[in-house]
Amino acid sequence: MVAEACYQTIGTFQTHSYLNNFNHHQKLQNNLLKFVTKDFTSTNGLSSKGIYHSGQRKCAIIRSSGSESSVVDPVSRSNIGETNKKSSEAALILIRHGQSLWNEKNLFTGCVDVPLSKKGIDEAIEAGKRISSIPVDLIFTSALIRAQMTAMLAMTQHRSKKVPIVMHDESEQARARSQVFSEDTKKQTIPVIKSWRLNERMYGELQGLDKQETADRYGKEQVHVWRRSFDIPPPNGESLEMCAERAVAYFRDQIEPQLLSGKNVMIAAHGNSLRSIIMYLDKLTPQEVITVELSTGVPMLYIFKEGRFIRKGSPIGPSEAGAYAYTRL
Repeated sequence: MVAEACYQTIGTFQTHSYLNNFNHHQKLQNNLLKFVTKDFTSTNGLSSKGIYHSGQRKCAIIRSSGSESSVVDPVSRSNIGETNKKSSEAALILIRHGQSLWNEKNLFTGCVDVPLSKKGIDEAIEAGKRISSIPVDLIFTSALIRAQMTAMLAMTQHRSKKVPIVMHDESEQARARSQVFSEDTKKQTIPVIKSWRLNERMYGELQGLDKQETADRYGKEQVHVWRRSFDIPPPNGESLEMCAERAVAYFRDQIEPQLLSGKNVMIAAHGNSLRSIIMYLDKLTPQEVITVELSTGVPMLYIFKEGRFIRKGSPIGPSEAGAYAYTRL
């Protein structure tokens, strides 16, 4: 079980024995656990990082400096059926990918598979530092490389030192060839499941176009409608509504059961697929969700407790004493 408490602390974590305990996460799941949080500032309005705000709703803003088969535990396969077992709490981490090379060039990207820029790599590593003390049992990413790079780079900073392994479930041969035979090694891995349903929304004929040139050609108002309306897609592309249909369905079918079973989940995806999921988590209306903004490489933490999602904001990293710690009561 995970329970929440608040505390004040000075300095960074220094206890190595704590890390040794954390490396045995599977064993600790049977013990009483808690998240320990450091005080952090909040304000109603715009976040200094643009992390998450809604112009329609007063929210507490936290300031902070492909297989489609059912997935339960793709590495060990020993926990099949465990999704029926309810746990009182679990962590859900959402991370929008770091800046991509086309973000850097101010181009519409959509479903074009573009890698991270150097800044994006740095953002992913910084995101990893912020979540380094939050337990992660399972990672979901989109099928696009910028989201997968973000997840992998973030996990290089994790205190568990577990290795994320991309699961290949395209065929029986792919599954057989990627099998891990050491039980000890399995315990030190985190499965990574990728799905196109978590992809960025497809921007149609805008993909690859310069955003400023597109505004000059079609007019700022028209481009704003394509980018920020809920149900109007760009030419031959997807609207946010269409993106939400696939992303939320995947979340409910594949990810939410994992949280219900007590697994702590990280999702590395995109601005619009994550906005869609946040719309579901926070029960936002179409008018409210179009005002939600997510910064690249900034994680958001939710606690899944008693069937409800509780938004905790963006954790401050261990360099600032750690907003969230994983420890035994």
